[in-house]
Amino acid sequence: MKVKGIIGALSLGLLTLGSSASWAADVAATAPVSIAGAVDIHQDPTAVGTPVGKRKPTTVKMALEAVELEGILDPAKKTTFTYWTYNGKVPGPMLRARVGDTIEVTLGNRKDSSVTHNVDLHAVWGQGGGAAATVVAPGESKSFVFTAMNPGIYVYHCATPIIPQHISSGMYGLILIEPAGGLPKVDKEFYMMQGDIYTDGAATGHRAFDVPSLLAEHPTDVVINGSRMALANAPMHVKVGDNVRVFFGVGGPNLTSAFHAIGTIFDKVYPEGATNKEPHLNVQTTVVPPGGATMVEFNARVPAKYIFVDHALSRFAKGNAAIMVAEGDEQPNVFRTGKLK
Repeated sequence: MKVKGIIGALSLGLLTLGSSASWAADVAATAPVSIAGAVDIHQDPTAVGTPVGKRKPTTVKMALEAVELEGILDPAKKTTFTYWTYNGKVPGPMLRARVGDTIEVTLGNRKDSSVTHNVDLHAVWGQGGGAAATVVAPGESKSFVFTAMNPGIYVYHCATPIIPQHISSGMYGLILIEPAGGLPKVDKEFYMMQGDIYTDGAATGHRAFDVPSLLAEHPTDVVINGSRMALANAPMHVKVGDNVRVFFGVGGPNLTSAFHAIGTIFDKVYPEGATNKEPHLNVQTTVVPPGGATMVEFNARVPAKYIFVDHALSRFAKGNAAIMVAEGDEQPNVFRTGKLK
């Protein structure tokens, strides 16, 4: 396809996002499919763990398992990819504790795995964020204990060479260390992470990991929650008037995200995951680097399909979009079609 054709197709796709009827048709066309031998690896965005509330510091046990599996990368084209995961999903489980907790982390590696794995948690004070203590060969399990010292939202990821290959293949997640007293209550919380994947670009069937593309930082796919358009094909749902909180991180390993939601404005942004600082207000787009995270909050003021993207919008064509459907009565005082009377 010539450059002009590529740009035209991308523009058409972005315009389609603005049309409820057209977008619904597109979603239906790329609805989850069944591929023999492959599984749906995308993480449920509502799986945010249990808020800590006002409890005192306690002992918390967190268990992760390295699982290698054949997952669906692109349901539209029926392509698959060998994902390396924590607990069988991308991103891995959202871990949640509070400042002052004593936390035991255990990492197991399934005996059918092909390589060694470990875990580096950015919330940890200690060698490699725990990576040195959790180097596990297939069939092994190891643990370490740390005290949660700093509140915030932190990335965790595999740190086994080739480190960026392990991350790109799906081995990343978020750990939230809440401040004393917990976070303020909201109506809905969601968990999303962006990652960049490097494959041989096969049109159909299995796609193999491609190290030269990784080293050149030229991803074939840029995903939210593991697979192309995962949270567009399976949208999130809220009600008009809900106060919404999104925990967003970038596993990477290479791309920085210009995190943006089409159709809404972030009322509050906690840049770089610093939940104990005053938020930035009324933000259109926030920058999240690889290995970084943020927390954004907004009120779902009108019924709409809010579209979360990396505003480096060419990445939309590589699978980067998530949809949040806000359902409820029209709010003509906020938005209406037509002209002023």
